[in-house]
Amino acid sequence: MDSSQVAAEFRQLKAQYDAGTLSETDFKARLQDLMLQDEQGRWWMIGYETGQWYVHDGEKWVRAEPPMPQKKLAEEPARREEATAPKLTRSEVVAPPPARKWPVGWIVVAVGLVGLVAVITTWAAMRPGPTPITPAPTVTPALTATPRPEPTKTLTAALPTKASEPIKSSVPGIASTMVSDKDGMTLVYVPAGEFTMGAADGDSEASDNEKPQHKVYLDAYWIDRTEVTNARYRQCVAAGACQPPSASKTHTRASYYGNAEYDNYPVIYVAWDAAQKYCQWAGRRLPTEAEWEKAARGTDGRKYPWGDAAPENQRANFNNNKDDTTAVGGYPSGASPYGAVDMAGNVWEWVADWYNATYYRNAPAQNPKGPDADQYRVLRGGSWVSVQRGVRAAGRYWFAPTFVDSVIGFRCARS
Repeated sequence: MDSSQVAAEFRQLKAQYDAGTLSETDFKARLQDLMLQDEQGRWWMIGYETGQWYVHDGEKWVRAEPPMPQKKLAEEPARREEATAPKLTRSEVVAPPPARKWPVGWIVVAVGLVGLVAVITTWAAMRPGPTPITPAPTVTPALTATPRPEPTKTLTAALPTKASEPIKSSVPGIASTMVSDKDGMTLVYVPAGEFTMGAADGDSEASDNEKPQHKVYLDAYWIDRTEVTNARYRQCVAAGACQPPSASKTHTRASYYGNAEYDNYPVIYVAWDAAQKYCQWAGRRLPTEAEWEKAARGTDGRKYPWGDAAPENQRANFNNNKDDTTAVGGYPSGASPYGAVDMAGNVWEWVADWYNATYYRNAPAQNPKGPDADQYRVLRGGSWVSVQRGVRAAGRYWFAPTFVDSVIGFRCARS
């Protein structure tokens, strides 16, 4: 099969996909079956989003016109077979939120107020009526000297102490941040609770592997505010815990990793294992797929980190609007509800889970961690080359864990 035959096959598959008779998962798998290898051993494929030819130059996929490669269809990567998802049940009951506990201080204040009301009521009941009566000499001193001052003193002494107790609480909440003493990364806090994961049936841009949409409960955790940068990754390399990226350039830059000008840009050309090693060195881990998605979209089921409005160039680096990576944190208006940035575009991000297209059908309702094992690892968030549908918060992509590219990076999390 040569490139003209592949192009014809692509047009046929694309027509089936556009007509809705071929799922996106099968469409992508069939395209990988159509990869060709030329006489120099380079791989060629048609991009499913663009319909154009790309060649892998040993580091990344590059747009190019094929020189009519004639070698037979490569046997690998073969069409992926989706492993059967674990036979789990939904018998697990999502833990309800903890019962609200009133601070002890407020209880004491309430008791003090009740006591004050009781004293005043007693005093009013004992107050002499309009008929002149000669009171016993001991009654008046008892009413004026003993009951009245005591509740006043108790109330004023209790109020400042009790009101200040909630402020002293060390429990974090939304907008809380912390800074890692290992690599200096700022992390944002994601509270425990339930969120909506996956895409709705009515989402025309969604793939089958994003369905069914379902509720997931997660324990509280922290996640990196930005993608890991070249400068931070270089700390791990200097410590001997990480290996340098497999390439030090980018799509448009001859010098990238190790160049101080790009210290605050996302590290790229790192495989899944390299990302995991960095996170372990930093005292963290890769986020699970569910943790990544909740941090990106919050609990209201929004389509993008900033809401449901379509992405714009001011909110994300996507659709080749910069033709390369950009400095992390450069799109504050595209931040998620918890303050995480660059979760749409810039670079795809490795997460901890193995990939399975049907995992959502039987996934646990509480703290899911993905399949026990499979062939590919999950990538989230889209990149600077992704079109609009690729930067949705529910979007899922996958690649072999050994794969590296100029559009792949990562961020870490911790419990």
